[in-house]
Amino acid sequence: MPEQTPRTLNHFSLVRFTPRYWEMAPSERREHRARWLDAVRGAARATHLYQVAGPEAQNDLLVWSAIEADDPAAAALFFSAWAEALAPARPFVEVRETLWGLTLPSQYTKTRSTQELDPFVGTRAPYLIVYPFVKTVDWYLESQETRRTLMAGHIKVGKQYPQITQLLLYSFGLQDQEFVVVYETDDLVPFLNLVHELRATEARRYTVRDWPLHLGLYQTGETLERWL
Repeated sequence: MPEQTPRTLNHFSLVRFTPRYWEMAPSERREHRARWLDAVRGAARATHLYQVAGPEAQNDLLVWSAIEADDPAAAALFFSAWAEALAPARPFVEVRETLWGLTLPSQYTKTRSTQELDPFVGTRAPYLIVYPFVKTVDWYLESQETRRTLMAGHIKVGKQYPQITQLLLYSFGLQDQEFVVVYETDDLVPFLNLVHELRATEARRYTVRDWPLHLGLYQTGETLERWL
């Protein structure tokens, strides 16, 4: 049987540290930050951290949490644990935006893509791009065959960039957007070229919104110490 995309829940939080945090001594910041991040890591199977300060002005850190979601109770357990982890940190951590959704098998291909991003691998690419996505009403009123044909052109462009991996999350009825689109790449120039080409595909006519974009730089404990 062809391999299908496993069901996972992926949650992205855009965080800004408060003035109270920055007024602390570096050692005190380190202590508070480590305690909070340890609690956040305990809420999910995988947690990845990204610097967004620099690429954007309003946020400091992007926190990506991922869990398996076959169990109907998994989402509730995760959100409860995440809120519990955040509670003691609220004086110095402000969550300004969240994007999340579930992975599902593709409607347009029979097998799992070789370019599908795996949230549970330990090694991450240097750059992560995350954004919400909304399609037009007309898209959903088209026949399944028409949509499959249009998406074939979209997928064909993506396959020309095998070094760029993607995760598509469904969030119909769960958040304001319909999808969350996530890319990982080692190099921003090929990604820029990919998006430029995708703008010229026929499926683009059916896009309502694909912003705001968030670009993150992957962080380890060592790199966090340099600027947080």
